Amino acid sequence: MNKSNQPEVDWLIFGLSATLLALVVLPVVLFPEASQSAINAIFKVLTTQFGVLYVTLTTAIIVLLLYIAISPWGNIRLGRIEARYSQFSWISMLFCCGIGGSVIYWGATEWVFYYTSPPFGALAKSDAATLWAQTYGMFHWGPGGWALYCLPTVAICCTYYLKKIPSLRLSAACEPIIGKQSNGLGGRIIDLLFIVGLISSAATGLGFGTSVAASALTRLMSIPDNFITQLTIITVMTLVIAGSVYRGLDGGIKTLSNINSVLALLLIAYVLVAGPTRFILEMSVASLGHLAQNFVTMLTWTDPFEKGNFVESWTVFYWAWWLALGPFVGMFVCKISEGRTLRELIIGMLFWGSAGCALFFLILGNYALNTELSGLHGVVNETLNASPSAALASLIERLPAGGFWLAFLAIIGIIFTATTYDSASYTLAAGATVKLEPGEHPARWHRVFWAVALGILPASLLYLGGLKALQTASVIASLPLLVVYGILFAAIIKTLRAVHAASTAQSASRFSGELRAE
Repeated sequence: MNKSNQPEVDWLIFGLSATLLALVVLPVVLFPEASQSAINAIFKVLTTQFGVLYVTLTTAIIVLLLYIAISPWGNIRLGRIEARYSQFSWISMLFCCGIGGSVIYWGATEWVFYYTSPPFGALAKSDAATLWAQTYGMFHWGPGGWALYCLPTVAICCTYYLKKIPSLRLSAACEPIIGKQSNGLGGRIIDLLFIVGLISSAATGLGFGTSVAASALTRLMSIPDNFITQLTIITVMTLVIAGSVYRGLDGGIKTLSNINSVLALLLIAYVLVAGPTRFILEMSVASLGHLAQNFVTMLTWTDPFEKGNFVESWTVFYWAWWLALGPFVGMFVCKISEGRTLRELIIGMLFWGSAGCALFFLILGNYALNTELSGLHGVVNETLNASPSAALASLIERLPAGGFWLAFLAIIGIIFTATTYDSASYTLAAGATVKLEPGEHPARWHRVFWAVALGILPASLLYLGGLKALQTASVIASLPLLVVYGILFAAIIKTLRAVHAASTAQSASRFSGELRAE
């Protein structure tokens, strides 16, 4: 602890991260056309050449997590006996931390891209394309993605609670494999990769959330949906994030997450009741059944015959995005999961996370699909030619009391995004802090600095315009983290074997002592 009674900042990591952020932002602002061309080229190369690594890693992680959950390892408890947060608050925080405004942005309209360019050779806009379209959104936001969040969470929990290493840094979670290097150059590189990955992927989600709020507000207030409007919204959200993260984990982040969960559920329930209820329910059952039947095929599909670019454009992008955000979610969920077992942690993340996302795709997505198929509104045309967020605003406006729900959507978009990125600000500060004991928090000024920094990159990428810039930021940042995930995979197995063996030996010794006493 330093003289000001605040955890000590790792100035090397802090300085390098801030410098890299500036080096990324400046070329985008100064040379937008050249940056756009470079971004498109990089995205194509990375997703084509390395896509199979993302698919293979995601499959292996799901298998490992399910094994831990059903094995005796699942009984291992993290930290003290009782959970620190209620089940609702815990689920709310992990969901809002991991998802943000992105699930609203995609929930209503992601099916459009699959409907018009379907996978597995299906004919565009056919019944088969419709079923795949309503299934793939839940798949990309389901167990595969949440598994990429859960692996670093388990790894960080193992070192933080089981090995008693007082650090939430990603390098500490790699300590069982890299040893003393976790405090040396290797560890610094890992921590730097984490921070760069988080900033880049946070930009993606913050950009999506900004678009949702901007489209709702511009429709409601009859103002142009342009870069100035989006920049204004980013500024407002950054102030909300800074205020929340300044208040801390309980006073700010937990409160915002609880409020946001209730608001989101209200919106979903209203769309279900006010929209085409029967169609939504029937299509939901059909798409859930289709997902259950084809999950393994979708999980392992790499398109070896290269008949399209569906896997590269969507599945690989999503796995890269989840992977780049995973260490951040892991650090945050580790901090709020004290007292839970590994089984509770894994099932909670894989099931509740996936179920929460599925609600948005099933209800908002099927409402949008029915609006398109019945000819009430050209959802496909507006999504492709304007933006997904513009189509979402049109759909909400069509509901009874549409003006009220547009305002409601704007509020949810802002709060949803803020709950994710105040968590990100907290975690960035923790990742650039030398030592953080349970119950301690990063310095307030440090948390606020990262809250402001998180608003800079999405603003610059939105300045370029287009989805590709946001997607590419995630893919580039996630590539070196593939190696780190391999280290975390091995570290979990090594640590849990040792902990379980020690527990078994202790139990045997205690039992032997009781027999001798008798």
